[in-house]
Amino acid sequence: HVQLVESGGGSVQAGGSLRLTCTASGFAVSSGCMVWFRQAPGKEREGVAHIDTDDSTRYAESVKGRFTISKDNAKKTLYLQMDSLRPEDTSMYYCAAEDYCGGSWNLEQNYLYWGQGTQVTVS
Repeated sequence: HVQLVESGGGSVQAGGSLRLTCTASGFAVSSGCMVWFRQAPGKEREGVAHIDTDDSTRYAESVKGRFTISKDNAKKTLYLQMDSLRPEDTSMYYCAAEDYCGGSWNLEQNYLYWGQGTQVTVS
């Protein structure tokens, strides 16, 4: 049984930083494909950052240079370091995973496992 649990969200002023954490159980973080999505009220869910099994990363244009995705295989944990936060980054952030990477990284239908989300509010 795969479980993904996000934490680290909160309220922050523009220009501030937050680090999101996604702890996985029942899932091989070292060999799987992991991603962060976000969804603001009234908007579609969008891919934010992706990390492959070889630790290569991809980012949405809107967060490049500000967000950093990383993982700790031993701790089975995925991270999203968010710096220079902007009000438009306000969203529910979700961790998602799939056993194998394939297809477009930012399509939510490509991921089987999802966390419950953590809210980020930037004012």
